[in-house]
Amino acid sequence: MNEYQIVSLISLLGFLILVTGAFRAHRVNVKKGFYMAAAWAGIFAIVVLFIDLVR
Repeated sequence: MNEYQIVSLISLLGFLILVTGAFRAHRVNVKKGFYMAAAWAGIFAIVVLFIDLVR
């Protein structure tokens, strides 16, 4: 692991902590959080597939 990967890993961990704190502040339970994450992943997948088809 080089220094850039370590910095990237630390920043991703920090982002995860921020997201977790925001979910707790808005009282989002785990089930709803997974549902929202799956919905966003689906949206991004559809956009990527659409862009791939347009090319």
